[in-house]
Amino acid sequence: MPRTPKEELSQVAALPFRIKNGKLEVLLVTSRETRRWLIPKGWPMKGKKPHKAAAQEAEEEAGVKGEIKQEPLGHYDYWKRRAAHFDLCRVNVYPLEVSKQLKSWREKGQREAQWFEVEEAAHQVLEPALAELIRSLPQHV
Repeated sequence: MPRTPKEELSQVAALPFRIKNGKLEVLLVTSRETRRWLIPKGWPMKGKKPHKAAAQEAEEEAGVKGEIKQEPLGHYDYWKRRAAHFDLCRVNVYPLEVSKQLKSWREKGQREAQWFEVEEAAHQVLEPALAELIRSLPQHV
């Protein structure tokens, strides 16, 4: 189903973070295909509030659990690669304070997950608006 430029798809994402030795750290995961760094994200889930869906994505993709905020930190847009075209997606990002890292999870082995300090995490991601959201995190913690 081709989309006009006015149509927009919407996704939810978690921005997992922790404070370790007095420093704020962000957890990034790699995408399965291109292996680039990003945050756990996915499609909204029927019957689930957006922030709860974002928390579930964090558990499935990064193996982390914690307290997720009900309000998004902000959003960013990116071009979602499809078989024959690209779709513009708006991603609402919910901060997730990680309290537990699981030993095994659904997508373990399909992705890498790594903790970065805020500025380093911002440098790792490709989307400038996502980098800005990551940089803004300390003001919201």
